Amino acid sequence: MAGRKTGFGLTQRNRGNDVSSALDSFLDKWRDRWPEWTFVERFVAEGDRARAVAWFALLQEFDDILNATGDTTPQDAKLAWWGEELRSWAAQRSRHPLGRVLEPVRAPWDQLADALPSLMDAREPPTDAAQARKVLAQYAAAAAAVEAAVFNSKLSPAAAEALTTQMLALRVQENAASVPQTFSNEMEWDKALQAAWPSRVAGPRPRRVYAVLARGRQQARIRGGEYQPSPAGLLWRSWWAARG
Repeated sequence: MAGRKTGFGLTQRNRGNDVSSALDSFLDKWRDRWPEWTFVERFVAEGDRARAVAWFALLQEFDDILNATGDTTPQDAKLAWWGEELRSWAAQRSRHPLGRVLEPVRAPWDQLADALPSLMDAREPPTDAAQARKVLAQYAAAAAAVEAAVFNSKLSPAAAEALTTQMLALRVQENAASVPQTFSNEMEWDKALQAAWPSRVAGPRPRRVYAVLARGRQQARIRGGEYQPSPAGLLWRSWWAARG
């Protein structure tokens, strides 16, 4: 006899195994994008490692929605669904597999949910660097607040700005149309972002280590070469960033 269906279309009988498999698929999707993480996660406290991957996987979902082009109706619907989901996390009632790791954290999930619609407006090509940051300000502030709670750290005043810089730097790789109109090309915008991106950013340790990887990729683009970090160099920069 088939079991009762749940919100994910799973039966009660097989829900445990299937949700565990779904969680692994989301985590692995982020790890596949950031294989370097396996070298540097040792600088993150062991108790934070699972949450770090889950949290960054969640942010990647939002980055993908932000970078959508063409008919964005499906992505916009997905964003609305995520808003409802995050509000359910605030009440500790999750449906998404990532909630198994993140929902138990008492964080301002409602604030992040309220900020998600701003990502739709942020898709429009900005006129200049200031506007590029301004349209992401609400989302970045909410994400930084949740991130501080996820890693039980004090919220730094500069954390949202660091998160914004990383989002913009990664977005250039995905969508050339995201370059502000006052910049002539992607390289010029990359260089401006790099100049505003300190080698050690504000935020909890997982963010600081993650930023080392993202910044390294951007530096490779600026140099015009393939991103091939040496394990020794990666370990050194990550250790230094992790020190705070």
